[in-house]
Amino acid sequence: MIDFRYHLVSIVAIFLALAVGIVMGTTLLQNPAIQVAKQTTDGLIKNNSELRAEKDDLARRQAGNDSFVKDMTPVLALVAGGLSGQRVLLVDTPGSTATLREAQQQVLDQAGATVGQRVTITDKFLALDSEAVLDGLATQLQPAGLTYTAGASVYDKVAQLLAATLTTADPTQAGTADTETAAVLAAFEKGGFISVEGDVDKRATLAVVFAPDKPFEGERAEAQAGALVSLAAGLDAGSRGALIAGSTTAVAPGGVITELRDSGDIGQRVSSIDTLDMPAGRVVSVYALREQIAGRAGQYGIGTGVTDFQPPVPSPTPVPTSSGS
Repeated sequence: MIDFRYHLVSIVAIFLALAVGIVMGTTLLQNPAIQVAKQTTDGLIKNNSELRAEKDDLARRQAGNDSFVKDMTPVLALVAGGLSGQRVLLVDTPGSTATLREAQQQVLDQAGATVGQRVTITDKFLALDSEAVLDGLATQLQPAGLTYTAGASVYDKVAQLLAATLTTADPTQAGTADTETAAVLAAFEKGGFISVEGDVDKRATLAVVFAPDKPFEGERAEAQAGALVSLAAGLDAGSRGALIAGSTTAVAPGGVITELRDSGDIGQRVSSIDTLDMPAGRVVSVYALREQIAGRAGQYGIGTGVTDFQPPVPSPTPVPTSSGS
């Protein structure tokens, strides 16, 4: 008869065998496993170092390119005379950067444009509870000669009203005042929707709207971005052309440039650049405004939805040789 001690010995023997097997297996596999892990780690460290070196190299190249373009723009006349005779309205928006606007203004000055007026859009302008007040102002201040487009939204009407008082598509009227300018701007300033600087009574022929650095967020993100696109569209219709300028952050979801490029019809009329933070991009903005004057539009830069980095370069005019060919 097999007693309990026999079963106990069998169980102990089984566990001893398992223990011996585990020890032997661990000993045999330990070194190869460690070696594989070490090789993998070394490879990742090497790849990371190579990527970091490549990133640093690209950063140095970009810095050199930016420095060259910035320093050589006036020397090589990259924009000289490109906007002679034009007056440009600058429009700051909530979250746009003064540093980039000032850099852009310098290039506009080099292009021969006159930048005499600036309008700053406030956060209140984009607030949901401001729409009724804005609609009332658009109705109350509507000049006799201005007809709002059928089905115009609140921001469409406000944009058309501001464009009628701040801009003109007639070069002969550039720098002249509109009879309604003072009353319209005073009402919008009093309401806390805008602030103005410079010779706002001298109408501009072109407009540059600076996109917020960060995209809008939340439930009203699309509506807020759309309001600024409507503003640009109104300024474009009331002048010789408009441009929305920003960096690639404005091409993210909720960004104003994204809203423009996704808008369809407006994107066919209003231009944009998403390289405002690059000297080359600020040069491109001048070319884009020149294209606007010629009746064309494009989306330029490096972000989603671009036409190209810059507008097409005109073909050089052939110069006859001495042989007449």
